[in-house]
Amino acid sequence: MSHFFKPTNFSKGTIIEEEDVVAQNLYFVTNGFVRSFFYSDGIETTTQIIGENRFITSFNSFTSGSISKENIQCLSNCEVLCITKSDYQILSEESVFWSTFCKQIYEIIISQNQQRTTDFITLSAEKRYLKLMKEQPEIIQNVPIQYIASYIGIKPESLSRIRKKIIF
Repeated sequence: MSHFFKPTNFSKGTIIEEEDVVAQNLYFVTNGFVRSFFYSDGIETTTQIIGENRFITSFNSFTSGSISKENIQCLSNCEVLCITKSDYQILSEESVFWSTFCKQIYEIIISQNQQRTTDFITLSAEKRYLKLMKEQPEIIQNVPIQYIASYIGIKPESLSRIRKKIIF
């Protein structure tokens, strides 16, 4: 199974998957931080930030073959294991373990996305930030403030005020 995954390094700032094309790769981040984002009226909105030991791609595009609406960008120098869509499909057909594992990963991702939607509806920006601090402190420590702010749905200056309030 490991021969399907190609170790790859990307520099900070590299866009590894682009919008307006079909996502062709699934990445497992072994070192570094990656985000997904899209543009709306010229403004970037970060939809996901992940660190080590997590998968990322434009999941909807990768699984359905549809055109991606998002970009995937390295927020630091990154080491990833990359599997192509065609190798992913071969592996899925050959390995019951892999198929079961992927199903579990997709279920986790769906659950996390549902929780994120609920948090956006029910929690204030400050509470969303505090939750991120508690559950994923590595993001707070390693990702630039503008991406964290976008991820929790506020402007960087609002996040600065929240951070200042929390410190005091």
